[in-house]
Amino acid sequence: MADEKPKSNLPPLSLHVPEPNFRPGDTVDYSGLEIPAAGAQARPDINTKPKDMRDMVDDMIRVLDDDHAAVGPWDPKLDDETLLKMLRTMVQVRTFDDRLHRQQRQGKTSFYMKCTGEEATSVAAAMALHADDMCFPSYRQQGILFVRGYPLTEMVNQIFSNKADKLKGRQLPIMYSSRELNFFTVSGNLTTQYPQAVGWAMASASKGDSRIAAVWCGEGSTAEGDFHAAMTFAAVYNAPVIMNIVNNQWAISSFSGFAGAERATFAARGAGYGIAALRVDGNDPLAVYAATRWAAERARTNQGPTLIEHFTYRAEAHSTSDDPTAYRSAQEREEWPLGDPINRLNKHLIQRGVWSDEQQEALDAECLEAVKEAVKEAAKNGILGHGLHQPFETMFQDVFEEMPWHLKEQAAQANKEREIKWPS
Repeated sequence: MADEKPKSNLPPLSLHVPEPNFRPGDTVDYSGLEIPAAGAQARPDINTKPKDMRDMVDDMIRVLDDDHAAVGPWDPKLDDETLLKMLRTMVQVRTFDDRLHRQQRQGKTSFYMKCTGEEATSVAAAMALHADDMCFPSYRQQGILFVRGYPLTEMVNQIFSNKADKLKGRQLPIMYSSRELNFFTVSGNLTTQYPQAVGWAMASASKGDSRIAAVWCGEGSTAEGDFHAAMTFAAVYNAPVIMNIVNNQWAISSFSGFAGAERATFAARGAGYGIAALRVDGNDPLAVYAATRWAAERARTNQGPTLIEHFTYRAEAHSTSDDPTAYRSAQEREEWPLGDPINRLNKHLIQRGVWSDEQQEALDAECLEAVKEAVKEAAKNGILGHGLHQPFETMFQDVFEEMPWHLKEQAAQANKEREIKWPS
């Protein structure tokens, strides 16, 4: 009853509110973070039952050791050409991010999101998939488009929402889409892509196709209902899908503890559903590639879905609308013990004797020039506020094959009001 007094012999209940280890101004100490030695993780067969590999959810797959060599059973044994392509693509992504972030600060677009420090989770993963596998990204997987050869100028057109934007200004900047490259439209609504990916994978299996699906979300998004609905369907129907959780430690202003990180790893959520699950060093491109390839082989041979937690760090702000100095220590990025994915692959290639600091400088310069040229070309089609945008009537198009009467009426009314307000 509402007026009933608490029992005097019971302790009062208390609520736990997660609190990050470090706040602005704090000294960062990651000594309590358990990071296993590279190469120490066993690589189970792809037909291993999920219940027999539950120890993987608390381990961490690592390939590159402290001497920058690839070691252990998860070493994917990639050739120099593939590794150099991986390095080049990650550099392209980071250079693009830096340049387009600057365009937002100059007022040429309204919004931008970088994936600095997380490039391996999209680039290395995409390289381990087939080109016709369907990808359902979140908003930090632009690396998939780079791997699959999407033109830089087209990406900038979308960011500028100009007259050449193939999405006709209907999406926020960086929310790309490419049917041709099997890249599902990015959604600003968190984790909607998870049930969509599982549904697509189920459809592929029901048709007897050979293509699989891969989907990404951040660790914070695993608290959404869509995530758990997708996990249930994937487990029940043995869907051929790879479910990636990019655990970059932070949502826009709340740390991973609010999504459950204090209780268990995010990979453990896979084990709870009876799904094969791996936990991977997300800043080790070779480990990401190897884990994705393992999961893809598993899916293609009807062994079921795999959940992969990529343990990484968001080095920059959540977006151009965010200021991380307000809620986390500036030392976190500097002290992050798993390093930087580009630097780690660079040092590995130098260790292999196929790369040098001079070649890296040349690559950086080459990528910067390519991005500058793409921005210059896209700007010819208009930037934010220039007025070189999609025709007014396009906002009523492309929803129905034939425009219904009520949309025709709305379009006519909108045009009438537009002529009154802006007769010129």
